[in-house]
Amino acid sequence: MSNIDLLGRRKFIAGLGIAAGAAVVAPAMAMSEKADGVKWDKEVEILIIGSGFAGLAAAIEATKLGAKDVHIFEKMSYFGGNSAINGGLFAAPGTPMQKKEGVEDSVDRMVADQMLSGRGVADEVLLRHIASHAVEALQMTLDAGAEYHPYLQQLGGHSVARTYQTAVSCGAGITQPMYKECKRIGVNTHNRSKFEGFLLGDKGEVVGVKMRSNYHFEEDQPGKVMNIRAKRGVIMATGGFAQNVDLRMAEDPTLTAEVGCTNAPGATGEGMLEMFRLGAIPVHLAYIQSGPWASPDEGGFGYVSNYSIFNFPHSIAVNRLTGKRFMNEIADRKTRADAELSCRDEKGNALPPILITSYKDSKVHPNTEKVIKYNVGWKFDSVEALAKHFDVPLEALKAQIAEYNGFVKTGEDKQFAKDMTMAKNKMIEAPFTVVRLWPKVHYCQGGVKINTKAEVKDSLTGQSIPGLYAAGEVSGGIHGVSRLGSCSIPECMVMGMTAARSLMKV
Repeated sequence: MSNIDLLGRRKFIAGLGIAAGAAVVAPAMAMSEKADGVKWDKEVEILIIGSGFAGLAAAIEATKLGAKDVHIFEKMSYFGGNSAINGGLFAAPGTPMQKKEGVEDSVDRMVADQMLSGRGVADEVLLRHIASHAVEALQMTLDAGAEYHPYLQQLGGHSVARTYQTAVSCGAGITQPMYKECKRIGVNTHNRSKFEGFLLGDKGEVVGVKMRSNYHFEEDQPGKVMNIRAKRGVIMATGGFAQNVDLRMAEDPTLTAEVGCTNAPGATGEGMLEMFRLGAIPVHLAYIQSGPWASPDEGGFGYVSNYSIFNFPHSIAVNRLTGKRFMNEIADRKTRADAELSCRDEKGNALPPILITSYKDSKVHPNTEKVIKYNVGWKFDSVEALAKHFDVPLEALKAQIAEYNGFVKTGEDKQFAKDMTMAKNKMIEAPFTVVRLWPKVHYCQGGVKINTKAEVKDSLTGQSIPGLYAAGEVSGGIHGVSRLGSCSIPECMVMGMTAARSLMKV
C-alpha cells in the first residue's frame, strides 16, 4: 500500500464520520502511520494485542513452535479480557467425554448446526477449520491445567451434547491456567498497554505498533507511547465492541445504553476500527447477539446466565401474562432472545418471562445456591406460591406444567419440538427454582474478514495485509446471524493457534 493509498482511505473514513457523527466511534481512535524515520523503542519477535482466549492460545502455540520472544499487550489492568468472565463453555466434536457418554458427533454435524444458526450467511470454510481443530484447542487448555465439570451439556441449537464447562463455571477457569502457562514458558506479558496504531513498511506491510504504556482505562493517559517493532508479525486478539454503545447503535439503533451488556468494560473495538483504516474488510457488523439466558435482576453476565444455560434443557420458560410456554428452551440464541423480547404486558411494557425448574434438578449446578442466596432467583415449595409471586394465571400454569410433564414421559414436545433427550425423567415438580429472563448484548458476530490462516484480508486488493493477523471476536463473518453458545472459545483458541502457526510458517 502506498502513502497515497493510506491517506486516501483515511479521508474516505473521515468523510463517513462527517455523515455519521460521533455515533460511529466512541473511544479515542488510534492512528497508523508509515515507519519511515521512526525510532524503535523495542523490538520483539511476535507481538500479540489482547490477553483473552485467542491471545493466550497464540502465545502458547508460538512458543511451542520455537518462538523465543513472544509479547502479549493488554489494555486493562488485569489479564484475560472478556474471556475471563464468559461462561467457560467449550464445544468440540469427537471428544473423550462424548465417547465415554456414547454421544455420536462429528465435525460435519457441528458445522451443520452452526450453519443452521447462522441463517445461511455463516462462513462454512472457517467453521470447518475451527471444528476440525477444536479438540486440539481443548487439549491445550487441559495441558495448561484447566478443569471441567464431569458432564457434557447440550446447549441451544446443538443437535447433541458436545459442550464442556469449566469447574468454576466461567472463562477464568481457562484464562488463568493459560496465563500461568504463558508465564511458565517465558511469554512476556504487559498490562495497562493501549494500542495506538500500526506502523507500516514501504509496501504497506505491518512492521510494528505504537503502544501507550501506563494506560488507565477511561482516565487521562499519562504514559509514554512506544514504537515497537514486530519481526514476525502482529496478532490482533482485541475482542468485540459490545461495550461501545455508539458503535453498536450505529449498526443496530435498538441497542441503546439502556440495554444491558455481559461484556468487560474494555470491549470497545478500537483495534478493529484501526484495521478498517488499513483496508480490512468489515463483515457482518450489524449482527450483534444478545444472550437469552441473562437476567434483568443482576448486572453483567452474573450468576443466572450459567444457571439458565445448564437448566434450559429440563426447564420451561413461561410468559407471565399467559402462564404458557412461548418458545423452545434450547433453540438457538437469536430465536430465544427474540421470543423473550416479545413478552409484554397489556400496555406493551417489558414483562420478563420466568424459567421454572425442579429444584432437585437445578441444584446439580453450583450456581443454583448463589442465585437464591443473592436474590436473583427464588425457591418455591408450591405452584400456588410461585404463581402468586409472579402474578401468573394459576390454572393456566398448572395446565402447562402437566402438559409439559407429559412430553417428558413420551420424549416428544408437541408444543415447540424441543429435543427432550436431556429432559428424560426430569419432571417439573415442587419444590421449584425460578429466575427471570431478559436478553443482554453479549457477542459481536461482526469484525474484520480473515482466512483459514488467520490473515486479515485487504478490501482493495483481495490479498492479505502482510504482517497482520487476527483471531477471536475481532474477526467477523464466521458465525453469521447467530452464534451457537459454547462456540466462541474454540473459535478464539483455534484461530489464535492458527495465527501462531502462520507466523511460524508451519
